[in-house]
Amino acid sequence: MKACLLMRLSLLPALAFAFLVPLAPSASANSPDSQIITGFERVAFGAEMTGRFSNAAYIKKYVKPVRFRIEQSSAIDRSSAVAAFIARINREIPNLQAVIARPGERANFIVHVVDEKDYQRVGRKVYRAPFMTVPGNCVVRAHFSRSGIERSEAVIVSDRGERLFERCLIEEILQGLGPLNENPDAPQSVFNDNSRHSELTDYDRRLMIMLYDTRLKPGMSLEKARPLLPAIARDARNR
Repeated sequence: MKACLLMRLSLLPALAFAFLVPLAPSASANSPDSQIITGFERVAFGAEMTGRFSNAAYIKKYVKPVRFRIEQSSAIDRSSAVAAFIARINREIPNLQAVIARPGERANFIVHVVDEKDYQRVGRKVYRAPFMTVPGNCVVRAHFSRSGIERSEAVIVSDRGERLFERCLIEEILQGLGPLNENPDAPQSVFNDNSRHSELTDYDRRLMIMLYDTRLKPGMSLEKARPLLPAIARDARNR
């Protein structure tokens, strides 16, 4: 398919860099709109790591229904927890259609739930990189172009405790839906690796509502999107 030639990968092990937008001081769920707008710019118009020759400095989101498949292989069955979170974001993020794929239906977002001993093996398979050292305890790979996200695949460790599992579940699924960059200056966000949140915060929910606002189109640059953001942020605050 020709679209495959345009795909970018959200994480590559070598020669990677991020396109970052300057961020104002820390934000919270009750921040003035100016602060949450700046936080949105940081996570939405970049990627934590990108390929050497790729550019992620534009809006990335699904434009079609997101059909999840849960690949449950850990000793603790986490299927119900994953399904519950998917159902929650489907309810709480307008314009995002997130469902569990029916048997035989093609999924475009796969969530692998694994034990720690299998994390490297499954992660390498996802990245098709047999000698890669997969970072952290959870990771997501998104295939995207200026037309939108085509497919995402997350790997989440199950047996390192409830808090870590819940944190990874939220962060990787949300990032796989589009906000691929980190935000180290937002204490109320799972997009800050230094925060201790293991739940969907109001701040992150509002960021996702902004991203899936229909006024923001895949491939839109920050320059084109910025005039729209005050109204989008205000509307997201009121939802």
